[in-house]
Amino acid sequence: MKLDILAFGSHPDDVELGCAATLAKEISLGKKVGIVDLTRGELGTRGTAETRYEEADNAAKIMGVSVRDNMEFSDGFFVNDKHHQMELIKVIRKYKPEIVICNAIEDRHIDHAKGSQLVCDACFLSGLLKIDTKDEYDESWQEPWRPKQIYHYIQWKNLEPDVVVDVTGFMETKMDAVLAYKTQFYDKDSKEPMTPIATKNFTDNIKNRAIDMGRLIGTQYGEGFTVDRYIAVDSLFHLK
Repeated sequence: MKLDILAFGSHPDDVELGCAATLAKEISLGKKVGIVDLTRGELGTRGTAETRYEEADNAAKIMGVSVRDNMEFSDGFFVNDKHHQMELIKVIRKYKPEIVICNAIEDRHIDHAKGSQLVCDACFLSGLLKIDTKDEYDESWQEPWRPKQIYHYIQWKNLEPDVVVDVTGFMETKMDAVLAYKTQFYDKDSKEPMTPIATKNFTDNIKNRAIDMGRLIGTQYGEGFTVDRYIAVDSLFHLK
């Protein structure tokens, strides 16, 4: 299945927090979107790998994505090496996305920047002719593929965005997808240990950040992204 957008997250819920409204908007416009979680989030203080998997599946249905995979890399301990790069190259060549979206380039959690760089390196290597990979199902040789653009969503740290997407009309879908992770976020009746992302302040700030991003571009809500290379346009009139 060829995808228009493939979004990566180091943990289940990274994509929802970072760019769920953008993905929901693109899906509403007819784009095919997939998600790949690098780990099962098994080191998370709250919940388990099993509950995270179920929550991720529910969130995917809410957003309407075409496919969601989990690489089952080791949470907290995966590294950016040949083994992990080759596994991601197979996924990139399988889905042939035009656009890849991935973790923040720097952040509080060590897996975020690490996952971001791993995905970027795999995207570059995936375009090289002399790297051979086979499809995991039919053992056929895969063709090289390099996405046209990579965008990084913004996570814990308030990084300055290079691009802001107007997501007005899609914040309800984003919040529903985020809150599908019932074990992870604020619940006044939860008996789980408290974590920085389980506070009411954190949940409230999801919408507050979107409001602030929207303010920057003159809309109700926005989601911000950073880029590794300059964005090219045919005309200044194509910019809003």
